[in-house]
Amino acid sequence: MSILKLAIAVTAPPPLGRRLLAELLGSAFLAVVVIGSGIAAQQLSPGDVGLELFENAAATAAGLYAIILMFGPVSGGHFNPVVSFVDARFGGITRRDAIAYLPAQVSGCILGAVAANGMFAKSAISVSTHHRASAAHLLAEVIATLGLILVIFALARTDRSNSAPAAVGAYIGAAYFFTSSSSFANPAITLGRMFSNSFAGIAPASVPAFVIAQAVGGMLALLASRVLYPDPTPADAATVVLPQRDSEHVPRSEFVEGAHR
Repeated sequence: MSILKLAIAVTAPPPLGRRLLAELLGSAFLAVVVIGSGIAAQQLSPGDVGLELFENAAATAAGLYAIILMFGPVSGGHFNPVVSFVDARFGGITRRDAIAYLPAQVSGCILGAVAANGMFAKSAISVSTHHRASAAHLLAEVIATLGLILVIFALARTDRSNSAPAAVGAYIGAAYFFTSSSSFANPAITLGRMFSNSFAGIAPASVPAFVIAQAVGGMLALLASRVLYPDPTPADAATVVLPQRDSEHVPRSEFVEGAHR
């Protein structure tokens, strides 16, 4: 067992309150990146939808990479209820913690939407009129969520969680283009994006169907993960998206040495 895995095995995760704060802040920053870059893209490239999408996707991919690095060591860096509930199913966190993560993630995304609107002198809350819930959009959300969860849990199961920030950012950036829905793949950010009438927004009437499609994608990913990577252990799941490390109890030397393994 590597020193990094030993540290994970013998150390309890950070207290729940710290993890909830990390999930709230990480979700808020995620919404700021997604919505803020969407508003900026509209202003910088008016009328050029392809360029607007590229700018939005590039900013989201890079921002997500950084946000996971910032908050992942505290909470795992989920920022997504589907990730949290699949992780709980594999034993990486408790169901109680997954339920507690949910309001933190949703609240964070709504706060991030309000902040993004404010940064661009928009109304703090401007409900989106961008309808998206066609059959094609919903199929895209199932596929986008399925792929995202498979990326995350494949890396965890094969001891490559340190690659998760880059892999998740790259997948979401690519999925902006290969899905018709622009790859929300996250119920919390779906609810947050409802509060910005911008390029990145989604109309309230489209939200329930999107959330159901994302849940279906998560369940399919759970089944596929069990077939592709059988017998996952709670220790594997504890590294989703990044291993949670309580800096108050793990010696610094273990982190430094573990980071090079």
